[in-house]
This record gives sequence, C-alpha cells and structure tokens, in this order.
Amino acid sequence: MSRVAKMPITLPQGVQVNVSGQAATVKGSKGELKLELPAGIGVKIENNVASIERDPKSSSSDAMGGTIRALLASMVQGVSKGYERKLELVGVGYRAQAQGKVLNLQLGLSHPVAYPVPPGITIETPSQTEVVIKGADKQRVGQVAADIRGYRPPEPYKGKGVRYAKEQVLLKEAKKK
Repeated sequence: MSRVAKMPITLPQGVQVNVSGQAATVKGSKGELKLELPAGIGVKIENNVASIERDPKSSSSDAMGGTIRALLASMVQGVSKGYERKLELVGVGYRAQAQGKVLNLQLGLSHPVAYPVPPGITIETPSQTEVVIKGADKQRVGQVAADIRGYRPPEPYKGKGVRYAKEQVLLKEAKKK
C-alpha cells in the first residue's frame, strides 16, 4: 500500500463521512460531496478518523488507494473550509461584473462574454479587475477558473488577458528593426 494511502484523514468537527456500498458521502457546513469508490477499496471511520482499506489480492486497489485517499481528504477540506481561486484581469477596458448567476466579462472582444455560474460555485468581483471563485469541490473551482481564463489567456508580448492571482507571465521581447 502506498504511503499516501496509509495516512489517516482526521475529520474536523461538523464533518460527517457516510459510506454505503461503493459510494462515500461527505457532509459539512459548505455542502455535500459524493465519491464513487472503485472495487476493492473501502473507507473505515473510527473516532473522527477515516482510513482507506484495500483488498490485498487486487493490484489495482493498491494503485488506487493513494488517489482515493487524496480525493477524500480534499473533499473533507472542501466541505469544512472550502476552496477559492482568484483571477486578475490585465488590460485597458478589461472588466468583470457578477450579476446573480452570470459573470459578465469585457475582454477586448467584439462582444461581451456572459459566463453562467455552475451550481455549487459562487463568484464575487471585489473590484472590476478581480474575480474570486469559491466552492466546496476543488476540481470544479479549478475548472471554472480555467474556463474563465480560457476566454483570454495572457498574451506573451504585453501580458494582457485573464491570469491567476500572482501568476508570473514571461514577456517576450518585441521584434527589433
């Protein structure tokens, strides 16, 4: 069994993990997440500590043990603390505005971009050039941030576009005459 799979997951107060068949459900103050467990892997909960159990005969369950433990740990953190990702808009006239379940973006295109906010995600705009994406599911928060960044990724000459907070964009030198 991998070293990652052997590590126990301590459950913070207010987080419940329920296992029924091959499905694990994690409930907390930020929401509820579900995970389908592959064959040969189980979850044991004792004294607010969850641990991964595997079938010793199956090599695939040995390989998946660490992955399932990492996914379960990120779900526990997500429903207790949540995840957030910050984006910055760099460029003249680049603006973002959250209106209900739609994020309106002006990114120097010929048309404004209206991004529908998926369920389980909240988007805030503290200023016109900042976007904060929050949610309980780590993968979904990262995917929404990548989708928004994909509308106008930073270009290499002036650095204009949508970038992650504190992202270093390497600028190329302009062509010389």
